[in-house]
Amino acid sequence: MTRIFVTGGSGFVGGRLIERLVADGHAVRALARSDAAAALVAGLGAVAVRGDLGDVAALRAAASDCELAFHAAARASRSGSRERFWADNVDGTANVLRAVRDAGVRRLVHVGTEAALMAGRPLVDVDETAPLRPDSPVPYSASKAAAERAALDAEGLETVVLRPRFVWGTGDSTVLPELVDAVKSGRFAWIGGGRHLTDTTHIDNAVEGLLLAAEHGRPGHAYFVTDGEPVVFRDFVTDLLDTQGVAAPRRTLPTGLARLAAGTGEAVWRALRLPNAPPLDRMTLWLSSQQCTIDTTKARTELGYVPVRTRAEGLAELRG
Repeated sequence: MTRIFVTGGSGFVGGRLIERLVADGHAVRALARSDAAAALVAGLGAVAVRGDLGDVAALRAAASDCELAFHAAARASRSGSRERFWADNVDGTANVLRAVRDAGVRRLVHVGTEAALMAGRPLVDVDETAPLRPDSPVPYSASKAAAERAALDAEGLETVVLRPRFVWGTGDSTVLPELVDAVKSGRFAWIGGGRHLTDTTHIDNAVEGLLLAAEHGRPGHAYFVTDGEPVVFRDFVTDLLDTQGVAAPRRTLPTGLARLAAGTGEAVWRALRLPNAPPLDRMTLWLSSQQCTIDTTKARTELGYVPVRTRAEGLAELRG
């Protein structure tokens, strides 16, 4: 049995990770910033420790006597100022690194993302040699790139980054529900036809990658994991919607017009300090219109990574 500290345990990836760790016989502590989050992680079998990413003392106490840590907490919403993203994703990561190192944790696995490489151009068969983009115009991408760099450069602690692409599956409370809502409200359209290739990562495959990174990852290295072969974006999203009994619409929006709408919308929302997010933002535009395919050779050869769940199995589970 290993004592393990997890941040972001009330989220999609962190929650499923806790379930797997507990099932494997490990003792898990999870950071919880609210009563609801504490109840959720406790229900998964972890010991909830109240605190947030800005509280180094709470983080240090939660990580004490732990050998391993997983940092899955991050701001991943479509809305929020650049300052807010930086505070949560960059400063928060720095606090976690400092706290777990001071607590004597041996190794930390940081949950990264391919979005840390995104700055407006397609990602075609990219691998871990592709540069991080802390200069990205999208705050989420920029902040996750900076956070990953801090994790990889950390001293006095073994750090490994695991980058799953487009995490999906049962328990997702963000991507699929937002897609369903967009279709039902009449806001959904295929940007540029939606026929570009994309890679995906079922939640079980993401968790498998995290555990392998903890066991076999080289300190200071990042690893991509996916479901295997890429899929046509439009086909995959249509299948996802179908699991919820929702038919994908046929309406399309030219890419140029979508790009203009995203840029204008973000500018207006910033100028007027409007809440939430504009109807279309640049991150959504990139995900919905640009190829993103990943080379997972490094994870397969160094970690022994093989997907444990196929897309067909994941879609069947979503259908219930």
